[in-house]
Amino acid sequence: MAFLGSGRRASYLYARLVAGMGSVTLVGVWSRTAESARRLGEELGVPWYTSMDRLKRETGAVAGIVSVSYGANGAVGREAVENGFHILTETPIAHDPSEADEIIRIAEQAGLKVEVAEQFHRRPDEQIKLALIESGIFGEVHSSFNDFAGHGYHGVSVMRSYLGFNRRPLRVTGAVHDYPVAGHRGILTPNTDPRTETQEHGIVEFEGERVGIFHWTSIGYDSAARWWRGSRFYAERGMGATSGTYNEPRHELTVIGPDRESAHTMTLHRELERCDGGALVRITAYPGLADAAPVEWRNPFGQGQAGTNPQWHDDEIGVAGCIKSLVDAISENREPTYGARQGLLDQEIILAIRRSAADDGAPVELPLRRS
Repeated sequence: MAFLGSGRRASYLYARLVAGMGSVTLVGVWSRTAESARRLGEELGVPWYTSMDRLKRETGAVAGIVSVSYGANGAVGREAVENGFHILTETPIAHDPSEADEIIRIAEQAGLKVEVAEQFHRRPDEQIKLALIESGIFGEVHSSFNDFAGHGYHGVSVMRSYLGFNRRPLRVTGAVHDYPVAGHRGILTPNTDPRTETQEHGIVEFEGERVGIFHWTSIGYDSAARWWRGSRFYAERGMGATSGTYNEPRHELTVIGPDRESAHTMTLHRELERCDGGALVRITAYPGLADAAPVEWRNPFGQGQAGTNPQWHDDEIGVAGCIKSLVDAISENREPTYGARQGLLDQEIILAIRRSAADDGAPVELPLRRS
């Protein structure tokens, strides 16, 4: 694998995850400027290049992780597949859907795999909820909500995951407004000046009369005035709700109880390698019902001998899961578990919310028309 771009995540995140996975070897880095390429290559101890073609020929790299500035994902992603790389690209896959279309077209014609680093639904707490939905204990999920649990496509992916990524969205209605907020210190903006927040709200109608609701505020990641985080789904036989803060989330997963009157709450248990710590091994959901067996999600990076597994936090496990999805897709010649088309669809939904808001809330049909 090679790093295509010298974005900060290549150094502080991806290098550490690749080193800890065991199944992936970093063989080189690329950047458009020699200065950036040299800096990253020397830091990571691998050859550096300003030519993707030369990198591929000289190192034998099969795949690349695209880690560039926010606005460059589409251009560098396209250049990578044009040079024959399977890629994991940062979010969004491209800001312009037409640019994403080209990445997908080129990759499919060349038989290349494209995964998108959308990790929010891959975090362990989300994975156990998806495993429970897959088990059928809740029955059909009718509606899902993202209540400020991740911006843009991140929040959309969480909302869509409960309904199923195979569920096709049909139309979007959006509202976007700016509001003044009293001055206070922010984690990302360490001053106490008055601020302006942008709130985004969307209603997404899916095939089969399913509905997704999306909410986000632009100061959601760094403001004590906007501490709420939540996601929910409502299903045939129960519901799931997560609320609280990123640091202290509370999960409540309930189904109709045996008395057919009260809500019966499931228990979640996180198992670490040792009673006093170590890597996460698994999360087990105990329904506590006579006709429902426990449901388990196992950390794919926590199954080795105790003491040898990487002690990654939940978001790192999610990002490593993105890398693993690409690696497995290449080695097993199958599609990634999320993939370019899902990443494009999540971006289209966000753009549709904004287009609808700009048109006084008129519904926007999906897929979006290309300009």
